[in-house]
Amino acid sequence: MSQVQILSLLLALSSALNIAITAALIARRSSAGTANALLTGAGAAATFLGLYFAAVAAYQ
Repeated sequence: MSQVQILSLLLALSSALNIAITAALIARRSSAGTANALLTGAGAAATFLGLYFAAVAAYQ
């Protein structure tokens, strides 16, 4: 893997983590249970990574 690809993957993981934490905190603040907030955050992260990698695949 080239250095650009590694940095791109790190950027994707960092962005997904930020989105997951934000979604989980918003869900928790909206009086959802802890488990539901974690599932919401995980779903948001998975959706983001799916869209990101689909865009990368379409670009190449």
